[in-house]
Amino acid sequence: MSLLVVGLSHRSAPVSVLERASLAAETQAKLLQDSLAAEPAAEAAVLATCNRIELYADVDKFHAGVAELSTLLAQHSGVGLDELTPYLYVHYEDRAVHHLFSVACGLDSMVVGEGQILGQIKDALALGQESHTAGRLLNDLFQQSLRVGKRAHSETGIDRAGQSLVTFGLQQLAGGADTADWAGGKRALVIGAGSMSSLAAATLARTGVAEIVVANRTRARADRLVEILSQAGGTGVTARAVEMAAVADELTRADVVVSCTGATGLVLTGETVAGALGLPFDAAATAVEAPAVPAADLDQHAAWVENGSAATTAQAQAVRQATVPAQSTGPVRLALLDLAMPRDIDGAAARLAGVRLVDIESLAEASADAPMAADVDQVRTIVADEVAAFGAAQRAAHITPTVVALRTMAADVVAGEIARLDGRLPDLDEKQRAEITQTVRRVVDKLLHAPTVRVKQLASEPGGAGYADALRELFDLDPQTVAAVSRADLNDPNRGRS
Repeated sequence: MSLLVVGLSHRSAPVSVLERASLAAETQAKLLQDSLAAEPAAEAAVLATCNRIELYADVDKFHAGVAELSTLLAQHSGVGLDELTPYLYVHYEDRAVHHLFSVACGLDSMVVGEGQILGQIKDALALGQESHTAGRLLNDLFQQSLRVGKRAHSETGIDRAGQSLVTFGLQQLAGGADTADWAGGKRALVIGAGSMSSLAAATLARTGVAEIVVANRTRARADRLVEILSQAGGTGVTARAVEMAAVADELTRADVVVSCTGATGLVLTGETVAGALGLPFDAAATAVEAPAVPAADLDQHAAWVENGSAATTAQAQAVRQATVPAQSTGPVRLALLDLAMPRDIDGAAARLAGVRLVDIESLAEASADAPMAADVDQVRTIVADEVAAFGAAQRAAHITPTVVALRTMAADVVAGEIARLDGRLPDLDEKQRAEITQTVRRVVDKLLHAPTVRVKQLASEPGGAGYADALRELFDLDPQTVAAVSRADLNDPNRGRS
């Protein structure tokens, strides 16, 4: 196994860089195809969410793989390689497996324990399968990561260590008040009808808002979400769909806005928000200018991400806080929750009187010092055990084609010797021939049983990769036969389908 992951996330890069590097769906597909066209990569999958972009690949050369994947990420994200490189992290082989399993369990999420990442990992696997870029290794890896994530949520209380971004975001909007009390009777506008917006709408309905208005570029999807909300029993929420053109008008009646679209530009400008509240808008006065972050702070932040050192947490927070817009003070007339990447809502809106804005960056700031629940340690133990088991299974699978080829060769030898016996003893009856054949097969099976079982055990241990080569040399196995067995396993249409 030569698994390599190159990526950046909210832990390694400011949100301003993440949103510039975000990948549209069609760009992700092109990135996968270009990754396979690159020399070092045999398989590829991309995990792109609102706060991480990671490219996974099966490579035959580590340094060439890192260079090629980094270059491809820069080319497809539109962020220059020199600018992107300081924020990239690299994991290889078992560390790459450990990273993805940790991500699947929510340990690497902005809000520890959130479960949305499992759906995003499933989508990444589906894209790799549809693009025919996810082969045996990545199919096995992503399928296992989904099982590990589900195990963590079912066997531990990791859900108590954090909530979904939606729930956490609403808590931040509530400003310390009980979320249900804060939301009760409010009118909510949800912009977008994708998975995150749908989750937001469902959460708002359960929280107790009186009305939800859904706006989406594709009206049919907005209508479908409204239908689902209307069917949800017991919430008592009134739901309706509108065109995107009606957003400015609906904004004048809304108390809460949640936006998560795939737009590449702003969906709500500061001027639009100001107009909805009847406030004057001075672009110069409300402009949000990101102060420069010293290179030393970025280096310290990168070291904190790589080494997990608590000593540099303050520097990491400084990086995150550098571009968080200042909030207005006083009573809140309009609460805005921006869960999109790139952001949907102009940061300048936060400076308007009566507006509270929570976005991905401020969520990162708020969750930086969240206490780690005891369940997190239990999940880490699960991840460590699953990484060891996955590595052992991959190493054992590596030797299986060689063992199958050995048994095939032995069966051919038996068949040849029985045919030779038929020529020398043509008077044997069927019963005698069958008994001799069965006896020879039993002898061969008994001779091969202990060595093949033992070699599988040895190959599953760290450093056991050389046993397959030794077996091929000892029995003079045809490499083409071994390769044919591997191809047959790889091309199994039922293997690794989600």
